[in-house]
Amino acid sequence: MNEPTTAARAAEASPARGACPARPGGPRGRSARRLGAVLAELSARLDEVMAALERLKAKDGHVALMAVTRMQQALPFRASDRIDGWLKPLERHKDRLAQMRPRLLVVQLGGAVSNRVAFQERGDEVGAAVALRLGLRPAEPWHNARDRIAELAGWLSMLTGALGKIGQDVALMAQNEIGAVRLAGGGGSSAMAHKVNPVAAEVLVALARYNAGSVGTLHQALVHENERSGAAWTLEWLVLPQMAIAAGAALANTLRMLDGMHFQDMNERA
Repeated sequence: MNEPTTAARAAEASPARGACPARPGGPRGRSARRLGAVLAELSARLDEVMAALERLKAKDGHVALMAVTRMQQALPFRASDRIDGWLKPLERHKDRLAQMRPRLLVVQLGGAVSNRVAFQERGDEVGAAVALRLGLRPAEPWHNARDRIAELAGWLSMLTGALGKIGQDVALMAQNEIGAVRLAGGGGSSAMAHKVNPVAAEVLVALARYNAGSVGTLHQALVHENERSGAAWTLEWLVLPQMAIAAGAALANTLRMLDGMHFQDMNERA
């Protein structure tokens, strides 16, 4: 018996289109391939966000802003300086994803107790053949070694954290008394018609905090007793799909926000 489809659960909740049903059961290799599709979608969205930041820098990078340290005005600098502070972590996360993919997209073929004895001393040969057939990398059985899933959760949390930092900065810059950015399509108020609430920015902060809390919960699945744990697997199923959804939503939200955002020169504000 092989592991239930942990990665498949994440793929079923596709960040591209929200939760979508998947066929139950199937070989463990199908789970890794579904996870590959999720990672490809997140990677494509990350590329779009980085491209949007580059466009914003080209358009508004010259705008004069006031840098802020410890919530106090510091020294003048340019919008390009702040945008670079948003962009560089995302570039590193892109590199981390490329480094992580070969470790994640591996076959799982371990047999009943993860030693492949049922294959009569040909377990590694069979595992390599299955991996080749499925377009995955060969790997030793990893029923009870959950570092791959934990690494993915950590990356998802770092990604949404970087996007949440953008959201927090934008929300602060959008305050009436600051006015460093103007947002298109903000949320209105039924009681205060003059308000344009930075809803997209606030959502980014919420998603970052959600994944930051979730990664600690998922890391509890590293405590995986003996050769297989139904409790640890169940915990992964509960947490990992939602983290993937949060990351996908954060990327989409960031892209929409950036496309409707304009910096305002501090020397020209009313």
